[in-house]
Amino acid sequence: MPILASSYANSPFLYLNGHFETILPSIWRKVEGVTYKREKIDTPDGDFLNLDWSKVGGKQLLLVSHGLEGDSQRHYARGLVKLFNQLGIDVLVWNNRSCGGEINRQPILYHHGSTYDLDTVVKHVLSKSSYVGIFLVGISMGGAQTLNYLGQQGSGLSPLIKRAAVYSTPVHLPSSAATLRRWSNAFYSRKFMGKLKKKMEAKGKQFPGLLDLERLKQVRNFDEFDTEFTAKLHGFKDAADFYEQASPHARIQGIGIPTLILNAKNDPLLGEECYPIAFARSSDVLFLEMPERGGHTGFTISGSEFNYAEYRLLEFLLECSCFNKSEE
Repeated sequence: MPILASSYANSPFLYLNGHFETILPSIWRKVEGVTYKREKIDTPDGDFLNLDWSKVGGKQLLLVSHGLEGDSQRHYARGLVKLFNQLGIDVLVWNNRSCGGEINRQPILYHHGSTYDLDTVVKHVLSKSSYVGIFLVGISMGGAQTLNYLGQQGSGLSPLIKRAAVYSTPVHLPSSAATLRRWSNAFYSRKFMGKLKKKMEAKGKQFPGLLDLERLKQVRNFDEFDTEFTAKLHGFKDAADFYEQASPHARIQGIGIPTLILNAKNDPLLGEECYPIAFARSSDVLFLEMPERGGHTGFTISGSEFNYAEYRLLEFLLECSCFNKSEE
């Protein structure tokens, strides 16, 4: 499958580079007019998940997986909800364990490869609804979860799931994790680390003796954090083992439905291996689009309520013809 050409070229003047294109939308962008109805469901291991629905009586459903330490209220989730609702499509944004304002019951949390909860959500939707078509979408970490899930399911995926799309996604988690070691990405590292350390502190208080909270105070980088905490909680040997095992790059060959990966070339949080060019060219179902700009979950369009990624995902999932161009 040829690499898809991108028409994104209308970022605001002040968005000077990938960092501006990443940070400014997360600060400035507001999406009004989105109202959720929350549903809490149980997981097979005795935990729970909070599902936020925005229904408009549609016959199709968009199922959205959010990014690291995000939730259904993030601008990128609300933008998809509002846009797809306007087209008569119901939307469900599910919150990963401990996200969405409520700490979970079990010791484990979530990560890029934790497809067990996405599987629970999909099975719940299939058992409780009568949709004629379901689309899966993931943003950043949620994109990795989505690709991992699709690759694991392979031919066993429900035929009701028609298409999928992800953007700003660490397809190769080891190379993405390496970007957080750069001095230029210290802002993102501190931001994520601060949130995750608070989450681990809460989990340690919830389960006394489970975690070394004194060691948590000493952790200064993601390699240490993921080795001492993420890996130990979720059954990995260390950070390197976690990055390799949770990465979708080894599973994308199992994907059996049309799937779009939209990753900007100037995304500061994606390494070179996060752009699976060779595989996309040989695949019948994986579509890869790499705009020159867009940053990480940015893709801002001047004067538009929605960003390029949201419009692009809509068109791909609904099989519109306006983006059929490709590069040989």
